Amino acid sequence: MTESNGSAKTSSNTTTRKSPAKRAASAAKRAESKATKAATDTASSARDAHETATTGFQSAGEVTKSAGRAVVGGLQTGQRAVAANAAKAAAAATAAWGVVKNRKVIAASAAAGLVGVAGAAFAAGRSTAKPPVGPLTRLMGGRI
Repeated sequence: MTESNGSAKTSSNTTTRKSPAKRAASAAKRAESKATKAATDTASSARDAHETATTGFQSAGEVTKSAGRAVVGGLQTGQRAVAANAAKAAAAATAAWGVVKNRKVIAASAAAGLVGVAGAAFAAGRSTAKPPVGPLTRLMGGRI
């Protein structure tokens, strides 16, 4: 066996071995490149997470504004409905009070109307209850 410059040679097989310092430097470079790649991936993931969170907060703000507008619109619609129903109730109460207040006049008017209808029916019945006349009397208009 012969040695030259820290390399071991055998008669049948030639192998070159790295020194421990070179192996450590090579391992450090590999670790550094892996660490750099991991740091880059982590940074891009952090940016993506920040963008997603920002978008989520903006969407939540828009939803909150939309819900607030819907609540205000619902309250206004409810107020309009209550006001309209109150006006209808007031009109109905006024009409009912007018009926109660003038009940005697209304009853007298209804009785007068009923008497008028009955009188008209009696008069119509009397004119149809005339005794029948003959053809000559009808021809002469009742003069014979």
